[in-house]
Formats: sequence, structure tokens, C-alpha cells
Amino acid sequence: MRQAGTGTGGAAVAVVVPVAVPLLLLLLLARSPPAAAGDSQKSDARLVSEQFSQAPQKLAFYSWYGSARLFHFRVPPDTVLLRWLLQVSRGSGPTCTNVEITVYFRYGAPPVINPLGTSFPDNTSVQPSFFLKMLHSNASINISHPAPGDWFVAAHLPPSSHKIEVKGFVPTCAYIFQPDMLVVRVVEVSILEPDVPLPQTLLSHPSYLKVFVPEYTQELRLELQGCASNGSLGCPVRLTVGSATLPGNFQKVLTCSGPTQACHLLLPSPPWDRWLQVTAKSLAGPRVSVAFSAVAALTACRPWSVNFQHLLQSSPNQSSNASTGLLPPTPSYQDLDRTGRVGGGSFCLRSFPVLREDVDVVSVRFQPLDRVSVLVQSDMPSVMRLNLNTGMDSGGSLTISMRVNKTAIANTSVVACVTAASPLLSFNASLSCTTAFFQGHPLSLSASSPTANLIIPYPETDNWYLSLQLMCPERPEECEQALVLVETTLNLVPCLNDCGPYGQCLLLRRHGYLYAGCSCKAGWRGWSCTDNSTAQTAAQQKAAALLLTLSNLVFLAPIAISVHRSLLVEASVYAYTMFFSTFYHACDQPGEAVLCILNYDTLQYCDFLGSGVSIWVTVLCMARLKAALKYVLFLLGALVFAMSLQLDRRAAWNTMGPCLFAIVVMVTMWVYRCGRRRHCYPPSWQRWVFYLLPGISMAAVAITIYTSMMTSDNYYYTHSIWHMLLAGSAAFLLPPREQHTKPWACSQKLTCHYEICKNHRDELYTVT
Repeated sequence: MRQAGTGTGGAAVAVVVPVAVPLLLLLLLARSPPAAAGDSQKSDARLVSEQFSQAPQKLAFYSWYGSARLFHFRVPPDTVLLRWLLQVSRGSGPTCTNVEITVYFRYGAPPVINPLGTSFPDNTSVQPSFFLKMLHSNASINISHPAPGDWFVAAHLPPSSHKIEVKGFVPTCAYIFQPDMLVVRVVEVSILEPDVPLPQTLLSHPSYLKVFVPEYTQELRLELQGCASNGSLGCPVRLTVGSATLPGNFQKVLTCSGPTQACHLLLPSPPWDRWLQVTAKSLAGPRVSVAFSAVAALTACRPWSVNFQHLLQSSPNQSSNASTGLLPPTPSYQDLDRTGRVGGGSFCLRSFPVLREDVDVVSVRFQPLDRVSVLVQSDMPSVMRLNLNTGMDSGGSLTISMRVNKTAIANTSVVACVTAASPLLSFNASLSCTTAFFQGHPLSLSASSPTANLIIPYPETDNWYLSLQLMCPERPEECEQALVLVETTLNLVPCLNDCGPYGQCLLLRRHGYLYAGCSCKAGWRGWSCTDNSTAQTAAQQKAAALLLTLSNLVFLAPIAISVHRSLLVEASVYAYTMFFSTFYHACDQPGEAVLCILNYDTLQYCDFLGSGVSIWVTVLCMARLKAALKYVLFLLGALVFAMSLQLDRRAAWNTMGPCLFAIVVMVTMWVYRCGRRRHCYPPSWQRWVFYLLPGISMAAVAITIYTSMMTSDNYYYTHSIWHMLLAGSAAFLLPPREQHTKPWACSQKLTCHYEICKNHRDELYTVT
């Protein structure tokens, strides 16, 4: 059972019926590479195949973005076919069942997913994800003419049940996912030079062409001239321009099937500074030749750049870089007339150099070099280039904020468009924000709405452009002399608003690639922890904090009993546990009800250590060992707990192992005393009924709650019950004091504040 879903462009993708992946690989690699267009059974010598793989990962049930397993691949240039081979394996235990696995694909950045159906922050632009749902089976998916560069695959299991499982206590099923990438690329590609006809003849195989689009190209025109099929007029040719991307596919397809000898395709704002793939396929029957000449015509765009002579005088030690035009310094604004001409040359955009300042990991600040505000007019768009093509910028969120003075645009408006690869150079009345191969993100400013914000999670690796232009739809003459300054704030941040007060921004890593995600608390959900549909109220948060912290006061009971029975070491351990458990849970709370006296990780470690050692000393104290042996075991147990918790503090057996050893020691000593005294130990039935059985029952209930009943929703009261049951069981299970020992510790106090502690066996007095 498989299901594929996408927003747009599904035509370029084909899902193949699952087969055995090893067999599929052998079949694909054993035979010659197939013809990419599938119009002939003969192999094409121009095609070669390559395979790429990554280490498999264990899938997890989805609760936040960190639950998804990310894979990062690079598709080489001139690839005509990309095939993903998806392999899933699972364990053989009784808990292993068929579960639905969701696999996402995206070009340029990690996929933006939303399996829980939560809301995104306001002003967030999210495209529908392309995904594939599959059960425990293998599958493959084909993509024709994929875009070269970074491709990402993410996979996860269904949403989790929010049950808190103790690691290693309950057997779990491992689902292992591994994608392999098989590419078929062209080794012989014809170069289509501008304004130079390139003769081509199609017979059984398609023609693979490519044309380089330089920076500041305003328009690309592709034309087929002199097209003839077997000597007769007509042009049965399908021309595919561009590369396929996911989730959106904006390839252009030109079908020339009429009787004319020429047909053309016009591409406004093509992607700059890159090769553009062109594939020509014959629509005629087999053994029918089609001849034509391909012509590419480029319309150059001359930018007017802000004077940047001061850049040449900047310090060579400055680490920031500026995205400026490659042209020499251009005239100042005063030399530019209303027609956009200076010295006889026309301009099509106003380019503002942008300073890129790297702040931290996946954290960048962009700002114009000359001023905070950007000059916007109606004659041509003002363009700012944001350099996000380092390969490490796609793991954050691009935030764009614009503001304008209300009085400056009383009867006008400012329209903006955010695009990748190339800017929008022609604004129209419909405010369409689309370039040749990219659907942009529109924005607008007016007197009624003087601010505009945009958030783009996980922007694609590319140069991004912000284009702005002044519009007067009702009175165009008012725009001729109008000039508006727009303040811009451009940033790349790991997490929006640092995930807010109810979330934590975590930096995730897949090999050398870093990306960020929000882990939410207190019932808050969403991409940036802004969805409060299941959030706890402030009263619930305070109640949870009070329950988790004040429930530790029950440890006062075993502390008092230990001191009364002269068990001072045990009392110290209980006091340690009460102190650090209280402040750990005070620090573990989200929102305003939080108090951290130490580092969070330190408090957590001390809390786990105190809980384990408390159980250890309680059980060994019940064994009634000799004092020297008991304290040696106390110390050794504490050291073992410290080591095991440092290895993995959440593993169940790191705590249960030493505790089971202590129980074995206790049972051994009790059996030894039973055999030696010829009657049950402890001998008193009152001890069993009123102390041991209640204490053991409380401990059993506490373990049951801790291992099988806790969820993220009921954690604050189930864990509080765990605190009280643990402390209560210790109070009941502590053995009575020795008959010759007086209550409340010391037998005598001297005026000099030294205490004389008596050893009743040796009748010796030692000054301490």
C-alpha cells in the first residue's frame, strides 16, 4: 500500500511498484543505461549510471521535527534520471507490526513537514510537501531531469502516543530505513550558444542541450527554426526546459506539432549564473527523422548599482562579504533621469549591495551597505540579493520585515516579491510573483498596512532576491515623481523567536549538515511552538510546577526517621535527593514557572543519581550488614551509579542493575538469619504487616507508574505520585534502630561542642 502526495508538479515523478531492492539494483547496473526518454529499446552511449548510498537510520515515531530522520544527497550536473530506492527492514520481535512510513523529498533544503496538522506562525510561507506513504515494503520513485545540487529525504513513523517509555525496560521494534540514489547522467551535452543556431537531428534518442544564463539576464527566448520531418514541413518535437524540483515542479514544456517551421518559448527572469537544461524529443514515429536548428536569444539587463567605492577602501581583515554587482561603479542617483537612462543606456533594475554578516551557526544578518532604507520608485524595481548559497544556510528560517512611513505612501503602494535564483523584473497589475521556474512570495505595503513580514522556513540553497517597486494602480501619474524609502530587516535565524517561551531551539546534525528545530513543552505545538490548541493554561503550569517540586517534601519523613534511628548517612542521601529533585523539576518547567540554580544538565544528573542511590542505601540498610561492610557498599554503589548514569542516565538497567544486586544481598542476609535463628526474619509479624508490606506495595506501585503509566500529558501528576511513593516506601522500609542505640544520635554533648560517640561493642570513646 503506497500513497504519494504533493502540491504541484507531480507529472515529473513516478512511483514504481515495490520490488526487492537488491534485485532491482542488479538489474539496473547489469544492463546498459536506458534511453531517458524511453522512445527506443537501444541503449544510448551518451548515458552513464552512478549509485550513491548512505548509512541506514533507525526510524522513530513522530513527535517533533527531530523525530524525522534526514538524508542529504547531491545530484551531479547533467542528470536526466534520478531513481530513489527505498528499503525498510524491521526487527523480528513480537512487538514488530506493519506500520505506515512517511517519506518526504525536497530539493535545495530539508522538507517542511507537518504530520500533526499544527498551525504555523503568522506570515509563514509553506509549500505542500511531496511525500510517499509506504508500509513495511521496498519501493522506488523516479524523477526525470532533476535539478543538480542538494536533495533531501526525510522519513518517520506515525505520530507517537506520547507515552514516556523507560529505555531498555520494554522491548521495542526497530524499523531501519535506507534510501539509495541511482542517477543516469549525460556525458555528451551540446552547448547552445546565444544567437548561434545549433543544428539537431532526432531519430531514436532525444537531444540533450544546455545554455548558460549569465547574471542580469532579463529574458531568454528559445526557438526551433527550420524544423522538418523526413523532408516535409512540420515540427513534431517536444522541448523540455529546466530541471525538476520538489515539492514544486516548474519545468516548461514546448510542444511543436503544427505545420509551421518555427516555434518558440519565452522565459522571463530565468535563473541567473547557471546552466539551463534543454531536452528535445521527437514526437514522430520510429525511424522518422526530425531536423531543426535550436537558437537561444538572451536579453541583457543593465543594473544601476549604488556607488560602492568605499568598499575598495574597507579593511582587508573584515570577515563579512557584500553581494554587489559585477559592474564598475555607476552614476549617482542625481545622474539618473526619469526614463531610466544615463549616457544613452537604459537600466532595468536598481541594485542595492547587501552586507552579509555571519552571526552564528545558521544565523546571518543582511543589511544594505549605504543606508538602512531602500529607495523604491515606479520606473524600475529595486533589488537586494541575499546570499544563501553556502550550503549551510538552508537549515534555518529566512525572516523578512519591511516598514514604510504612512505619509510617504498616502496614495501609492509598494509591492515586493521574494524569489530564488533570479529577481522579478516586471511587476504588473495582477501582482504575479513568478519567475521562469520559481513561484515567489508576494508582499505589499500601503497606508493602511505600512508593515509586512514574511517567514520562509528552510529556504532553498541559492541566491535569494527581494524586489520592490512603487505602484499607483488608480493614478499612474502620481508615481512619476514619487520616491519612497522602505526600511528592511533581513535575517536568517535557526528558530523563529528562539521557539518562544514554551519551546527550545535545538541544533540537529546529519553528518556535516546542521539544521534547527523546535521542541515544544506544556502542550504547545507547531513549527515554532505557537500552536496553543492543546496548551496548558498558566494555572495548570503553576500547578504542575508545584506538584513536581512540593511532592519531594515527602522525603522529610524518611529523613526524620533516619535521624531518629541514628542512620545519618541514609538521612544525608535522602536530603540530597530531595534537594536536587526539587530544583531539577523547578528548572524543567516551561514558561514563567521556572527556576534554575545550576545548569539544567547538572540538575538532571544529580536528580537521577540521588534517586538511584536512595534506593541503594535503603535496600542495603534493610539487610542489617555490619557497619564497616555497609558503608563500603554505600560508597561503591554511589560510584557505580555515578559511572553508569554518565554512560546513559535514561537506560533502565543502569539503575535497576545495582538495585537488583542490593536486593540479592538483602535477601541473602535475611535467608541466612532465618536459617541461623530457626524462624522467619524479621521475626515480628507487626513488622511485616505495618511496615514491610506497605513499603513493598508502595515501591511496586511506584515502579509500575514509572515504567508503564507516564505520558507527556499526565507527567506532572504521575511523576509527583512517584516522588511520594518512593519517599513513603523508604520511610516504611527503613529498619528499626538497634536496641542499645538511643534516639536522635548522640549520647553526650560537651561544652566545647565536641561530641563523644560511643561504640557499644568495644566500649571505646573517640573524639570527633
